[in-house]
Amino acid sequence: MTQHTDLIPATVREFLAAHVVHDADTASSFLAEDAVVVDQGETFLGREEVHAFLRDAGSEFEYTTEQIGAHRVDDTHWVVTVRLEGTFPGGVAELDYRFALRDDLIAELVIANHPA
Repeated sequence: MTQHTDLIPATVREFLAAHVVHDADTASSFLAEDAVVVDQGETFLGREEVHAFLRDAGSEFEYTTEQIGAHRVDDTHWVVTVRLEGTFPGGVAELDYRFALRDDLIAELVIANHPA
């Protein structure tokens, strides 16, 4: 399993960079118009709904984000594992961001707990 960040497509890298600093406008620019985001079982459809999710996600907590892994599944699917530490319940979480790309845009993103 490859852990090299530089192998991640620019779309995914730049989306995550914007998402980490809570820049929902920039993060949304990497989404397909009909993007689907699933976060902990909750689904957001289309760029507008996803933008609102990105704007509000985690805003009630303070936390740091560190990318701890990344790998290519195939030409259009990538998984980036992120470790969050902060003021949310539990204080630490490892999440998998599973990306599906289409035409250099994010068509789908599923955010789920990283398997222990």
